[in-house]
Amino acid sequence: MASSTTIALEFLAADRPIVRVKLTRVRGSSPREAGTEMFVSSASLLGTIGGGHLEHIAITQARMMLSEGTLSTHLDLPLGPEIGQCCGGRVELQLTRMSHNDRTSAQQRIQDQQVDQPHVFIMGAGHVGRAIANLLQHAPVQCVLVDMREEELANCSADVDKRLRAIPEVDIFNARPGSAFVVLTHDHGLDFLLTSAALELGHAAYVGMIGSATKRAKLSSWCRTHCNGLSIDNLTCPIGATGSRDKRPELIATFVAAEVLTALTEGNQAIDGREDAALLEAAQ
Repeated sequence: MASSTTIALEFLAADRPIVRVKLTRVRGSSPREAGTEMFVSSASLLGTIGGGHLEHIAITQARMMLSEGTLSTHLDLPLGPEIGQCCGGRVELQLTRMSHNDRTSAQQRIQDQQVDQPHVFIMGAGHVGRAIANLLQHAPVQCVLVDMREEELANCSADVDKRLRAIPEVDIFNARPGSAFVVLTHDHGLDFLLTSAALELGHAAYVGMIGSATKRAKLSSWCRTHCNGLSIDNLTCPIGATGSRDKRPELIATFVAAEVLTALTEGNQAIDGREDAALLEAAQ
């Protein structure tokens, strides 16, 4: 299954006319921020400007442009009862039929964004590790699946970075600041080694280890003895602990992916209402 980046690049490379819908200005509350893009062809689309009737209007207008040969259109829309929305703000959209250079630029932006995406290291390619990779391949992250066992990595069909490592902690030591680490190897001792290495970095956005409260307590004792009293206060263990008793790998993976993505994006919430409008007005 292809990653979201691969799907986007293939969409833009296809031999068919495409209209770019760009959210150029936001006043008040809006489902997406200024600069958001969506790409529309006659039969499919890529991305979203927030859904709802606003998006329906934009898609309809874009496809009308394709059928009529129009090159560019500007829309100024209220996000209120007039169009069946309840955000209360107002947005401006620029719709442009894409040239070859436009497509090339959009592809480059997508590739640049991928480089800047946060890294998520899944340390262990067993059933749960592979299930997490299957989910995160579609998320705006660089997912890295690390294992010492070649046969387990081969069982992963996700479009992620797969690394066979005899010494997997090397990938932790070389990780960029703000990375996330999910530790779920086939060996408790290796779990302790990798988890303590991730905690010692001091800059991880998320460190999680599969296990129980008992395993967490054992790790704490192990760290006091072998890691100069390293604190595990920033460790998530058990991972994916939502209260569900269902232990199927796919469900555990869903809860873990939600934890990781929350940790990676909790500082990116959009400012709403009048503050949003004031900031955007000041920037113009």
